[in-house]
Amino acid sequence: MSISISMSASASASVLPRDLLEAVTTLYLDLHAHPELSGEESRTAACFADWLTRAGYRVTAGVGGHGVVGLLENGEGPLVVVRAELDALPVQERTGLPYASRVSTPVPVMHACGHDLHLAAAAGAASVLAADRRLWRGTVMVVGQPAEETLSGAQAMLDDGLHDRFGRPDAVLAQHAAPLPAGMVAHGTGPMTAGSVSLDVVVHGRGGHVATPHLAVDPVVTAAAVVVRLQTMVAAETAPAEQVVLTVGRLQAGTRGNVIPDRAELGLTVRGFSGAALDRVVTAVHRIVRAECDASGCPVPPEISVVSRSPVNRPDPQLTAAIRDAHAAAFGEARVTGWPPSMATEDFPLLAPDGVPTAYWMLGTAGPRQWAAAPGTTAAEKLAGLPPNHSPLFAPSPRLALPTGITAMVTAARAALGSPS
Repeated sequence: MSISISMSASASASVLPRDLLEAVTTLYLDLHAHPELSGEESRTAACFADWLTRAGYRVTAGVGGHGVVGLLENGEGPLVVVRAELDALPVQERTGLPYASRVSTPVPVMHACGHDLHLAAAAGAASVLAADRRLWRGTVMVVGQPAEETLSGAQAMLDDGLHDRFGRPDAVLAQHAAPLPAGMVAHGTGPMTAGSVSLDVVVHGRGGHVATPHLAVDPVVTAAAVVVRLQTMVAAETAPAEQVVLTVGRLQAGTRGNVIPDRAELGLTVRGFSGAALDRVVTAVHRIVRAECDASGCPVPPEISVVSRSPVNRPDPQLTAAIRDAHAAAFGEARVTGWPPSMATEDFPLLAPDGVPTAYWMLGTAGPRQWAAAPGTTAAEKLAGLPPNHSPLFAPSPRLALPTGITAMVTAARAALGSPS
């Protein structure tokens, strides 16, 4: 990845109407200050639906939960989906921004992954495409997707008839905030994000008094053995060149130190760049959990359930190359860079039926002050020091990132749509 350390105001800001930029910035600040958790995005959806309606789109709300679909037809041509997400995260914001979230419902809620930025940029792009239809032909479908953070929103929209009701797309586009210098976009040449399987495990023991452990079966000890064994499993059962990670992110058991509980619960996630690798590791998880429970003499077999699954996000090479060239023409080559495969995950690929190409790129968010304050002297050191997505300090620069995000999406949509005759 080659990244210039110099930072300058976004050139794209000069070609967007000032009143549009002011309105989109106001929308972004409002969304950031009023985040909503996955499945609870009623206010966010209403704001987005209202914007699309005023821009001239035919809007349908309540698709797959709080999902929003806006359609704009402009003659014969491809149907191109522009997707953005509605939901936020259970994170306590610590940015100190004047528009920082103070929402607690009852847990703290924050747009710590840039979904507010994606949504505002999609709104701005929708307005630009509607205002000047001379440069494209076809149909734009703008999708505000709920529940991306739980990897359930895309499937919920599909189950509610997204493509049957609104049309099968010819291309599906999305962008995602990343801790790169604001004003830049980044494309990959292979998988952009990993596939994922999240599982919940319940280990059943026999509760009792800590003074008589021989009369109990301690599920905490069994769960601890499971965690340790799972950490070695990836190294032992996957090829060194195969990228797979397994993380146990939750372990809960018991209420007091002098009581042996009767159950322990684990939550874990497996991520990788092929469905075969994910399936193999998930099979091993089942084997290890059952074996440790058998070794401990657990009175009841463990419960193992898949909570969510997302596919590998592998954009179409041909469409990606065309949009990268369009971005380079719009921004200049210096502001378009590469992106390595990331173990982050997405349910975005589900929105593209088999054979439908997708394009997905990263949108830089770090403003000049944040970049200068990041530790290190080289670009790599500063990138490593910037607050990442899901951090309570994640704070995109709307002044630079929003104009770039709008222009990047407009440029990509026009590249995917039909040309005027």
